Amino acid sequence: MLPLRRLEPRNGSRILLKLEDRNPTGSIKDRMALAMIEAAEADGRLRPGGRVVEYTGGSTGVSLALVCAVKGYHLDIVSSDAFAAEKLAHMRALGAEVHVIASDGGRMTEKLTRDMVEAARTITANNGGFWTDQLNNTDQLRAYHTMADEIWAQTDGELAAFVQIVGTAASLRGNAERLRKYDDSITVVAIEPAESAVLSGRPTGAHKIDGVGAGFVVPLWHEEVADTIELVSTEEATAMAARLAQQEGLFAGTSTGANVLVALRIAERLPPNSTVVTVMCDTGMKYLSK
Repeated sequence: MLPLRRLEPRNGSRILLKLEDRNPTGSIKDRMALAMIEAAEADGRLRPGGRVVEYTGGSTGVSLALVCAVKGYHLDIVSSDAFAAEKLAHMRALGAEVHVIASDGGRMTEKLTRDMVEAARTITANNGGFWTDQLNNTDQLRAYHTMADEIWAQTDGELAAFVQIVGTAASLRGNAERLRKYDDSITVVAIEPAESAVLSGRPTGAHKIDGVGAGFVVPLWHEEVADTIELVSTEEATAMAARLAQQEGLFAGTSTGANVLVALRIAERLPPNSTVVTVMCDTGMKYLSK
């Protein structure tokens, strides 16, 4: 957990960034990948030498590829050219079989998400195996409960707000559930792309913030999870990611840029000297081609 030093709120509040780029593949998704696989092993859905299938913008796929390489499972990944080439290369390097779905001009859309889901469904039906199905899999929530325990300990219980962008909604929901058990007054803030703000009741659209904003209301999303929803455009997220690198020395992707932008917004609305926690979702090394 690292405090921002230059990108600071004007009211004396502090922004703490949970550095998930320090996980083995450089992403928050390592937590949930391991949790989903271990749960499937425990109840027999996944047996030694079996196959695993998933659709992904890349980070979940890279995390699953690492876990499957270590544990000896064949992994079929459905992804797209809409996402960073580095992620596709990383999955292949770890031994995953990657099936690439064409996008609409490199943009994330509802149709692309649904096409990827259907491709994963077809691969599972044809080849067998365990489909982790991250949009629906609740096994991953326990991984984020553990993350919330870490956040609570690292802040010494001094936490006014938690901010996280929504992809599958698992990280926001899992952290929120556990943090509220410690203190139900903590403000939980969800973020979604302004161009496709479906959680806010707006029309689906296209954006270029990797790995988030599916274009429809994802199954793991519950309205009561967040106290408020903030919108961030691709342009705003990209600009803040650049500032984070150049002013704080923290190189991350656009989802992290959105997180920091909203954390600063929220901090200004809270009483002076409040603590806001948000997440560095992954390393910017995954996005050099973008």
